[in-house]
Amino acid sequence: MNDVKLMNRAADNIRILAASMVEKAKSGHPGGAMGGADFVNVLFSEFLVYDPENPRWEGRDRFFLDPGHMSPMLYSVLSLTGKFTMDELAQFRQWGSPTPGHPEVDVMRGIENTSGPLGQGHTFAVGAAIAAKFLKARFGEVMNQTIYAYISDGGVQEEISQGAGRLAGHLGLDNLIMFYDSNDIQLSTPCSSVTSENVAQKYAAWNWKVIEINGNDVEQIRQALREAKAETERPTIIIGKTIMGKGARKADNSSYEANCATHGAPLGGDAYINTIKNLGGNPEDPFHIFPEVAELYAKRAEELKGIVAERYAAKAAWAKANPEQAAKMEKWFSNAVPAVDWAGIQQKPNSATRGASATVLGALATQVENMIVSSADLSNSDKTDGFLKKTHAFTKGDFSGAFLQAGVSELTMACCCLGMALHGGVIPACATFFVFSDYMKPAVRMAALMELPVKFIWTHDAFRVGEDGPTHEPVEQEAQIRLMEKLKNHKGHNSMLVLRPADAEETTVAWRLAMENMSTPTALIFSRQDIKNLPEGNDYNRAGKGAYIVAGSDENPDVILVASGSEVSTLLAGTELLRKDGVKVRVVSVPSEGLFRSQSKEYQDAVLPKGAKIFGLTAGLPVNLEGLVGANGKVFGLESFGFSAPYKVLDEKLGFTAENVYNQVKAML
Repeated sequence: MNDVKLMNRAADNIRILAASMVEKAKSGHPGGAMGGADFVNVLFSEFLVYDPENPRWEGRDRFFLDPGHMSPMLYSVLSLTGKFTMDELAQFRQWGSPTPGHPEVDVMRGIENTSGPLGQGHTFAVGAAIAAKFLKARFGEVMNQTIYAYISDGGVQEEISQGAGRLAGHLGLDNLIMFYDSNDIQLSTPCSSVTSENVAQKYAAWNWKVIEINGNDVEQIRQALREAKAETERPTIIIGKTIMGKGARKADNSSYEANCATHGAPLGGDAYINTIKNLGGNPEDPFHIFPEVAELYAKRAEELKGIVAERYAAKAAWAKANPEQAAKMEKWFSNAVPAVDWAGIQQKPNSATRGASATVLGALATQVENMIVSSADLSNSDKTDGFLKKTHAFTKGDFSGAFLQAGVSELTMACCCLGMALHGGVIPACATFFVFSDYMKPAVRMAALMELPVKFIWTHDAFRVGEDGPTHEPVEQEAQIRLMEKLKNHKGHNSMLVLRPADAEETTVAWRLAMENMSTPTALIFSRQDIKNLPEGNDYNRAGKGAYIVAGSDENPDVILVASGSEVSTLLAGTELLRKDGVKVRVVSVPSEGLFRSQSKEYQDAVLPKGAKIFGLTAGLPVNLEGLVGANGKVFGLESFGFSAPYKVLDEKLGFTAENVYNQVKAML
């Protein structure tokens, strides 16, 4: 092991760089980074196993940062490994810099996850640990990596930590080691002002191994990591009592440690100068790696070459003995679109789209071996049991199945799926009722930001949940989720694909589009109630363009009727009445406006010509269709919360009938 004085010097180097980044940017969070420097230094210089030459090596350990405001700590330690230059650190929080205020996933630079919303980062780590267990159950010791997480007081307080802690302990994720930077200080108050819980007892109750240490003591950190690595039954939390702003000095050179003021603002002026001097740096020229620290990390790079060479040799021997498994693993980590016999999927006509989804999931369970599906205690209602019936759920010690029963914890479940996707090698999907997508929005947003191809399955898509009443009836949720199709990611693409299929057959196509989408998250929105199939001869493959003309539509129509989901069949019923009056009608199914708006202008104009009279029907807010219907058109939607009654009664009372379509269109014409 390295000399403790040298290790302390390296940690001080991290503190100097972190404080200097914030000082130069005139914004940021120096205190936490300074307190956590000892742990990340020990982890990166002595324990974390990765390949500096091949950052995407699938067998590497992963480090997930939860408190993204501690990015100066992460960038600083990664600069010691050669992933960031001093100039890049000096450009912290500036336009175009690779060192934004909160880290954004960049595996090539050693950043495994985007972080910032507290609680999500360490829950990604739980998901990654689940993915690693799943892969180890199939590929053995070549997938024997350790997942490290770093959490702060704020992350422990965020409610999602409850779900993450419960699930990791219940599943016995002994490949997960989490460091809790317990410095007792948060942004506006001491922690004692808002909490008095016993965190150690809480995690012990969840079946975690709990180790309590001085988080600024090198030897105690080492010993804790050794113990955690040796644990074979439980995840480990290392509760490290650290000093917020360790080494910081005020303008009068008195201690600035354990002070709220260092949490979220530059040290400033003489306080900054005194702090850098106290830590052994030069405040006039602070962006430097000390020679002895550079040597320490160069030595670790050499050690890693040997460690990685052994792991690669073991992998090569395994691949030689198991060529099919090796080819499978390579394919799974390549992000390739899985091969599925879509034509072989036979749907029951006139069924609920959630049931049609179950049929597809049954096929995916046998044909896509690296797919993991999760449900928030609703598998028999969201119909992910179509997948579950062909496999079995994960249990402690057995990850040979492919289903995660997440319990009632929608946000935890979603973030675990994000973590699985970040780990790589698996295709995650998660399901619940659409109204409870409200619990998942923070994770949906992060999936879109990180461009993760997670499949979100939401059923009970409208007021037709019926008797369950307004608490369970999504009205505004579709509008919220469809905004993600209008929001571009940093590559300029729609940040999400949102699909609400019109019947059972369109559901198969929607699932195909979801499985082919390996660059953004996908939302699949399904009905609880049965839906009559679209007319014979309908070309469902055209749903791949986001919107298309339904079979049986009239040439040169007087009016165009537009909808998604179950409302398309209601339009078709209204069309029969309109035609009796000699009205020529075109019906357009729009499972995805975002996909439709990505088509050529010529195609868009061919489906919805400019100047045409267009009527839209939506079981959600009218805004769902206003962009498609345009100034000459009219949307009939739901502008209030729902009501408790059988869904057919609600259809009548709320105007979602053929007769009302007829009346609305006639009035418009």
